[in-house]
Amino acid sequence: MAEVTVEKNGTNKDESHITNIINQEIVRKQKKASLDLENLSREELVEKIYSLQKHVEQLRNVIAKNSKSNLPEVQKEKKARKFDFSKFKRRHVLLRIAYFGWDYVGFAVQEDTGKTIESELFAALLKTKLIESRQTSNYHRCGRTDKGVSAFSQVISIDVRTNLNEGVGVYTPEGFVEPQNGNEAVKDELEFCTVLNRNLPDDIKVVAWSPCPNVEFSARFDCKQRTYRYFFPRASMDLRRMEEAGRLMLGSHDFRNFCKMDVNNGVTNYGRRIEEISVICDSQEGAEEGPYDICQLIIKSNAFLWHQIRCIVSVLFLVGQGLEDPSVVTKLLDVDSMPQRPQYSISSEIPLNLFDCQYPGVNWIYEKVAVEFVLKNFQTLWTKHAVKSAMLRASLQQLQKDSGIEVIAQADCLAPRRKEQNYTPLLSLPVCNSLEDKIKTVAKRRKIDLPNAS
Repeated sequence: MAEVTVEKNGTNKDESHITNIINQEIVRKQKKASLDLENLSREELVEKIYSLQKHVEQLRNVIAKNSKSNLPEVQKEKKARKFDFSKFKRRHVLLRIAYFGWDYVGFAVQEDTGKTIESELFAALLKTKLIESRQTSNYHRCGRTDKGVSAFSQVISIDVRTNLNEGVGVYTPEGFVEPQNGNEAVKDELEFCTVLNRNLPDDIKVVAWSPCPNVEFSARFDCKQRTYRYFFPRASMDLRRMEEAGRLMLGSHDFRNFCKMDVNNGVTNYGRRIEEISVICDSQEGAEEGPYDICQLIIKSNAFLWHQIRCIVSVLFLVGQGLEDPSVVTKLLDVDSMPQRPQYSISSEIPLNLFDCQYPGVNWIYEKVAVEFVLKNFQTLWTKHAVKSAMLRASLQQLQKDSGIEVIAQADCLAPRRKEQNYTPLLSLPVCNSLEDKIKTVAKRRKIDLPNAS
């Protein structure tokens, strides 16, 4: 027995010794590899990365091939089966979409951008086989909200697969194959909202849909009015002064001093018409007004310029805080006297919401199951944010009570101003290039000959 024990102990010691040698060799090779990398030039490092990426891709292909070969025959056949769009007619519809854009880089899909509302939406449309491809879907959007901007009523028009053979917006696509039993019973229409919402993130949902009167109907060009809401805390704002300044913008004006000029994309006309500007507050009736009341600036127009609302908010905030007189709006609208926009900061995108889009004659269809699903999801989001807000509010109240110090700066983060001891009036700030200068710059860069000024 003693001999066996000694032999076992000896074996364990040998194995331990070998393991240590192996570990030391691994560490030595890792250090050597690290030193080798440190001595490589930039070009050699780039080449090394490309080589590793290629190797990783090869390994992925091998894994994918092996996993496919291990599938049962039934699964292989099911996976290879392609959805037959030729058996379905198409229907041109409007989809009304609500989303919170805080974690997205905007609505529209663009090159070299991250997650967008549109990319999530088309992923769901393709997954549910409502469309075959974006290119063949006759797609239009009402507007393209910027990074961080939300919407309660973004609208798109699109051709989707339908269960119906006839009806408003239904048409026969090229390549459609009539069913052999031509007297098929009429089917119920697909529940577009319900189907899509099961495949969309919690902060993007389709709330309603409507058939379009014809296939040419466009969510963009047939929209008659768009309404944006900008949410902000009352803080020290004088809401009456803000509304007074806002009323000076009503009607048709050249808003080049209230937007970011998009000359690179060919926009040279900055005339727009604003139908309404108003401010409402969510404070309960009879309750004392306070700096933590949440207010909404409501702006209605048929069309808006790039960053127009955020520029308007910045100027109205300055008026509401008593730093500018409402008459500054009139001076900024006079582009003959002021052809260059003062370099003021535009307000934050987070509180901005495309709240309504008007299409006369369109009757929205609300699917009960879909609406209940959306309400439940959005209530969950509301609860999480409301609880955090209430916790912060309680902490602020307690700190003010304990210290006896009160600070009213709730809205400062939404429209940050220049860091300076004394406020510089808006009309005394440095100015941006004029529209004419921007056009000349773009023309020079693109080597375009401009006509001589008369």
